[in-house]
Amino acid sequence: MTARPLFLVALIALAACHKAEAPPPGADTPRAVPFAAVVRQPLGTGIDVSGRLVAREEAAVSSQLSGYLVARVAVDQDALVQAGQPLAYLDETLLRSDIAQNRAAVAQSRVAAEKANQEASRVSALDHTGVLSDEAIAQRRLAARTAQAQVDQSQAQLSAQLVRQGLMVVRAPVAGRVLTRTVRPGDVASPSTVMFTLARDDRSELDAEIPEELLGAVHPGDHARVRLASGRWVEGTVRLVAAQVDAQTRLGRARILLPVDREIRPGGYARAEMAGPPVPVLAVPEAAVSYDGNGASVTVIEAGDKVRRVAVKTGRRGGGMIELTQGPQAGVRVLTGSQDFVLDGEKVQPVAQKGR
Repeated sequence: MTARPLFLVALIALAACHKAEAPPPGADTPRAVPFAAVVRQPLGTGIDVSGRLVAREEAAVSSQLSGYLVARVAVDQDALVQAGQPLAYLDETLLRSDIAQNRAAVAQSRVAAEKANQEASRVSALDHTGVLSDEAIAQRRLAARTAQAQVDQSQAQLSAQLVRQGLMVVRAPVAGRVLTRTVRPGDVASPSTVMFTLARDDRSELDAEIPEELLGAVHPGDHARVRLASGRWVEGTVRLVAAQVDAQTRLGRARILLPVDREIRPGGYARAEMAGPPVPVLAVPEAAVSYDGNGASVTVIEAGDKVRRVAVKTGRRGGGMIELTQGPQAGVRVLTGSQDFVLDGEKVQPVAQKGR
């Protein structure tokens, strides 16, 4: 190979090296990032609480009788029942036999009472005639009263058995939904054994736990938004606020009445947001706050347009803003986007967020 071709090859290789080492266009241009300033503005005293879903009012159903076997169960869990609807039936075979015996006893005692009354009526005409002694007359009258008392006693026993027969059907005391069923055919009925638990009128509530310092901001009648486990929101109303605070946890309680909804199941977990009067606070757009394993943070823009991540503590929310209870002061610029794409100390090109 001649010297000229070698020289050309060397020039081409050198040009290629310079081209590879050249910085890409725009490499020194800072990243454009949206920002907004920390502001002091009125923010509704939104209170985020959580708790357990419970029945508005539970009704425990048990038999008033003891010692009778359960013959049949008429409803199961999740059934909607009306007040007075049969829930279970007891075996009344032995009771029917007792009622038949009591009916016979009533009939027999009435016959005896009628005969005694007739005897007393006959001797009444002989009173003070000397035909029968006063003692004999008194005995017949006493026998008539005793026979009538026997009739009354037999009738009372029969009435008690008939009342017991009416109680052989266990009925729903209120309308509502069956939450639990613990009775089975063959079980022995007892007043101390709960057979069913009903949610009266199928109404449920959120039994919310509220920090003691926020309890004064919650009042009966306040509106609340409740987020169910599925992520769906339902509207509720604060029905009552507890009169005391737990001495150990320093938490109070409030009951939030919810609409009838098949997705609301007592025993589940839910969160609620309650709004109160606005209070001036330091706030930033919700998009400015990032969350990771170390908690919440914002990325502030410092002198020279360099960024730095700062840990914060948040409070109430409202209108797309979130309160900073701990963090940068008013006027400090914070990123409202691209926080995950910049590093501490990196220079950026701030672009004011529209509307802020």
